[in-house]
Amino acid sequence: MAKELSNSMNHTANELDPVNFDKPRPPLSIKPIYADKGNGHVNSEIPEFDSKHKRSDRDYETKMKRSDESRREGDESKSRSYHERDRDRSSRYRSERNYKEYVRDDHHRYRSSRNRSRSTSRERFDRNSRNYFDNDVKDESNSRDKKSFDSSDSDIGKSKFEKNSKPDFRQDVDLESNKPREKVPVSVEDLIKLKKNDEEQTKPVFMTKEERQKAALEKRKKIVEQQKLDQKNELEQVQKILKIFGNDNKSSRSDSNKTRSRNRRNSRSRSRSPKISREKSRRLDMEQRTKEMEMKAIRERYIGGEKVKRKIRKMNDKNFVFDWDAKEDTSQDYNSLYSSRHEPQFFGRGHIAGFDIKEQMAKKSQFYSQLLSERRTKEESGRAKELESILRKKEAKSKWDDRHWSEKPLSEMKERDWRIFKEDFNISCKGGSIPNPIRSWDETNLPKNILSVIKKVGYDVPTPIQRQAIPIGLQNRDIIGIAETGSGKTASFLIPMLVYIMGLPKINESNMNDGPYSIILAPTRELALQIEQEALKFTKLLGFTCVSIVGGHSIDEQSFALRNGAEIIIATPGRLKDCIDRRIIVLNQTTYVVMDEADRMIDMGFEEDVNFILDALPSSQLKPDSQDAENPTKMLQSHSGTPLRYRQTTMFSATMPPLVERLARKYLRRPAIVTIGTAGQAVDTVDQRVEFISSVERKRIRLMELLSENYTPPVIIFVNLKKTADSLSKLVSNEGHVSVVLHGGKSQEQREAALAKLKSGDADLLIATDVAGRGIDVKDVSLVINFDMAKSIEDYTHRIGRTGRAGKQGTAITFLTNEDSDVFYDLRKMIEKSPISRCPMELIQHEASQAPPGVIRTKRRYEETLYKE
Repeated sequence: MAKELSNSMNHTANELDPVNFDKPRPPLSIKPIYADKGNGHVNSEIPEFDSKHKRSDRDYETKMKRSDESRREGDESKSRSYHERDRDRSSRYRSERNYKEYVRDDHHRYRSSRNRSRSTSRERFDRNSRNYFDNDVKDESNSRDKKSFDSSDSDIGKSKFEKNSKPDFRQDVDLESNKPREKVPVSVEDLIKLKKNDEEQTKPVFMTKEERQKAALEKRKKIVEQQKLDQKNELEQVQKILKIFGNDNKSSRSDSNKTRSRNRRNSRSRSRSPKISREKSRRLDMEQRTKEMEMKAIRERYIGGEKVKRKIRKMNDKNFVFDWDAKEDTSQDYNSLYSSRHEPQFFGRGHIAGFDIKEQMAKKSQFYSQLLSERRTKEESGRAKELESILRKKEAKSKWDDRHWSEKPLSEMKERDWRIFKEDFNISCKGGSIPNPIRSWDETNLPKNILSVIKKVGYDVPTPIQRQAIPIGLQNRDIIGIAETGSGKTASFLIPMLVYIMGLPKINESNMNDGPYSIILAPTRELALQIEQEALKFTKLLGFTCVSIVGGHSIDEQSFALRNGAEIIIATPGRLKDCIDRRIIVLNQTTYVVMDEADRMIDMGFEEDVNFILDALPSSQLKPDSQDAENPTKMLQSHSGTPLRYRQTTMFSATMPPLVERLARKYLRRPAIVTIGTAGQAVDTVDQRVEFISSVERKRIRLMELLSENYTPPVIIFVNLKKTADSLSKLVSNEGHVSVVLHGGKSQEQREAALAKLKSGDADLLIATDVAGRGIDVKDVSLVINFDMAKSIEDYTHRIGRTGRAGKQGTAITFLTNEDSDVFYDLRKMIEKSPISRCPMELIQHEASQAPPGVIRTKRRYEETLYKE
C-alpha cells in the first residue's frame, strides 16, 4: 500500500511546476514504510510517533488500509472529470500566461480535493506528524536502495540469520553524520594564495578600446544566445503541453453539452455590458462629430461656405416680404458710420495681437492728439509742443544707445563708448584734459595734404599708439608714450610734428641760420637712418627739408647739407653735441623735440649728451609748470610776440626706468602718459620658445637644423660678441646661406650696405649684436634666433620685437645655458604672460626662475634634505 501511494504521488509530481514554468517540478520522493514479515505489524522505525499517540500497530494498519481504499476510489471517480475539464479549458487558455495560471489553479484544486477525501484520523495524523513522516520515508527509501545495492556483495558467506535480519540503515546514516569532523589548520601557502587572489581582484583592470569593444560584442552575443535559448525552451514547453492536452479527446456528450452551455452563458454575460458599450459608443460619436465640425470649419475658411440661395418668389405670389436684405439699406451713402469705420481704442498698454505695435501706437497718438487739440487752450497747446520737442531729443539720444561704437557717428559717441573703445585697443592714459582717440583718419582734423600723403604711404588704419598720441600731439601737449616695439611709434610723432611745422614760416635766408624747427634724437645710427627714411616719405611731398646727422660719416658733408637750413634734423646725441660744440648748428628756434627709445639712450650712456642738447634749447619757449600747460587753446597760441609757440617735448620708450623718469620730470611739463598694453612686454603676435643647450658646438648644430627648416627669409640671429658674429657668418656661408654681419666694429658704410642687402632680399640672414636690437624695422622677419641670451630682459624684449610687427605672426627661439640664470625669472614671467607661448618645464622648475636675482629664497620644510648618503 505504501508502494502504491509513493508511485501515485511520483506520477503527479512529474508534471510541470505550477509556480516556475521554466523548469520542471522536481519529483516528490516519498519513501515506503517497511512492515515486519514476522507479525505483519509496521516496523518500529517511528518511535516518536508511537510514543506520542500511544496507538497499537494493528489499529494503525487497518486505518491506513481504509483511508487508502477510500482515496483510491475517489481518485478513480474524479480522474475522468479532471481530464475532461482540462480538454475543455485548454481552448480558453491558449497563451502562455493564461496556461500557467490555469495549471497553477488546477494543481491547487487537485490538492484540495485530495485533502477533503481523507479521513479525520488521517488528517490529524498528517497535521501532527507530516514532516517527521516524510523525513522517515525518505531515509527508508535511501536505505532500501543502499541495501539492494550492497546485497549482492554482502550475501556471500553470511548465515541465514544474517541474511534474513534487517539492519537499521537510518541509524547508520545518523551515526556517520553525527561523527565530529577533524579540524585541519590552513597552510601558509593557501593563505598567501588567498591574499594574492584578493589583491588581484581589488586591482583595477584597464582595458584598451579594442578590448572593451570585443568584451561588449561577446556580452551581447551571450545575451542574444540566451534569448534564443529561452524562446526555444518556451516553444518546446508549449508544444509539449499541447501534445498532452490535445491528444485527450475522450469526453462524453453530456460534458460537451455542459461546456457549450457554459461558453454560451459566458459569451452572453460578456455581451451584456450596457454601461460600458453605451459610453464607448457615445465617445466615438462625440469624436466623429468634432472631426466633422473641424473639417466643415476648414472648408468654410479656405474654400468658402455654401451660398444661401434666396427664395425665389413667383410674380403672382402677392404675399408681402417683411424680411430686409443688407443691400436694401438706403442710408449707406450718407451715413458716417459706413464711410469711417469705428476702430476700438485701447487705453494704457493694450494692443491688438497680430498687428504692428508701432503702427497702432501712431494711430492711438493721432486719436489722442486730435481729441486734445479740440479741448486745449492756446497756452496748453504751446506747452505741449515744447514737451514734444524734448521727447524727440530724448528719443534721438537713446536711438544709438544699443549700438556698437563702430556703427555710431562721431557726434553720437558717449563717454561709455569711448571707454569701451580704449579697452578694445588696450589704451590707458594719465593726465588732465586728454582728448578722445581717433577712430579713423577721416575723423581727424589733419590738413588735406597730410591726409593725402598718409593714404599714399599706405597707412590705412591707425595703430593704437597713433589713435591716442596724434590727437594729444595736435594740442601741443607734452607726451610720454610707452608702447611695445613695432607698434607704429614713428608716425605717431611725425604727423603732429609736420602739422606743427606747417603753422610756422618757411625756412629762408632770413631764418635759416637760427637752426631747425624740430630735432629727433635716436640712440643708434641705424634707427636714425630708418626714421629719416620714414620722414622723407612725408617731407618730399610737403616741401620740407629733412637732414640726418649721425656718426660714421664726415662731419663736413653733414655741415654742407645744412648750408641752406632744414626744418627737421634727425641725429644721434653724440654727433649732435659735436655739431653744437663746433658751432655748425644752433638751436635758437627749435621748439619741437622728440626722443625716440629714450631708455636705450640712457642705457648707452648718452644721458649727459641729452641734457646738454636740451639745455641748449631756448628757455624762453619753455611751458609754465601750471594748469595752463594742459589748456590746448593757450598752448596753440604764439608766444612772446613771435610766431613760435611753446616748446613741445615728446618722449617714446618701450620701458620706463628711473633714469628716464628723472629726465622726464626735468624737461617735460604736465605730460600726458599714454600706455599701450603693458610696459616692457613683448607683442602678443610673437611665439617665444626656449631651448636649454649646454655647449657652443651643440648650439651651432641646432642653429643649422633651424635654418634648414621652412622659415621664409629674412632671419635675424643675435649674439653678444663681435667675434661670435663673424664666426657664425663663416659657418652659415659654408652651408650655402647668404648672410650679412652688423656690429659696432663695422663702419657706417658697411652697416648701411648690410641693411640694404637684407631689405632688398639679396641676403637671407642678418647676424648682429644688440646694435640692431633697437628700432630697426625690417619687413616680414619670420624668425629671430637668440644664439646668446641677452644680458637683460629689456634687450631681450627689443630683440624679439624685430619679428611679429604690424600685426603679423613671428617666432623667437632662444638658446639658454646655466650662465644666463640671472634672466631666468624675468624670462619665465614674460613667457607665461604671452597668450601664444608655452614655457618649458625645465625653465619652470629651474631654481633660478623661482625668485628674482639677489633675493634669497628660503626652502620649505618639505624641500630640506635631512640626511644624504
